[in-house]
Amino acid sequence: MIQIREAILVEGRYDVNAVRQVVDTVVLETGGFRIFNDRDQLRLLRRIARHRGLIVLTDSDGAGFVIRNYLKGALPADRVKQAYIPDVVGKERRKRHRSQEGKLGVEGMRPDVIVDALRRAGATIEGEGEAAAPQRTPITKADLYEWGLSGQPDSATRRAAVLRALDLPAHMTANALLEYINAIGTRDEILSVLQQLQKTD
Repeated sequence: MIQIREAILVEGRYDVNAVRQVVDTVVLETGGFRIFNDRDQLRLLRRIARHRGLIVLTDSDGAGFVIRNYLKGALPADRVKQAYIPDVVGKERRKRHRSQEGKLGVEGMRPDVIVDALRRAGATIEGEGEAAAPQRTPITKADLYEWGLSGQPDSATRRAAVLRALDLPAHMTANALLEYINAIGTRDEILSVLQQLQKTD
């Protein structure tokens, strides 16, 4: 498994699963065409792109290019790289029928094809020509529960206060907050915010 500095943006959850099996980095999804109407998600993607860089990896069909072209105008061009998978005719195992264009999407690509697409896009692979970034311990849902940000009676109120302190969208879910922290935040940053909030209680 290779470790990449940039976060990777794909279309759907099955694409996320395929990429996470071969690459160690933050993998996000557009939710397909939902990205067109989700300003909060775009705002987060811009922040992630500015902080660590972003690689867009959509399917090679027409829908994938519609999403890709929209993102080209919505995200900072100098912080975004474009990765392309080849046109491969076929059908993913979980689907009954081929896609409209009959091509495999990201989820149907072999691991070596995904890695090759990322390399060709110019992904920053840790350990190749530079010192590897220090390993960070990812924050988990258990951490959010322990901190009172998920699964507890006042979690929504506490999470709203943290979101305000971090200048994040008010409607972010606990899962979205988790993705954000693991992409560009740190455990210390969240603990510091929680300590400040305790002082004002």
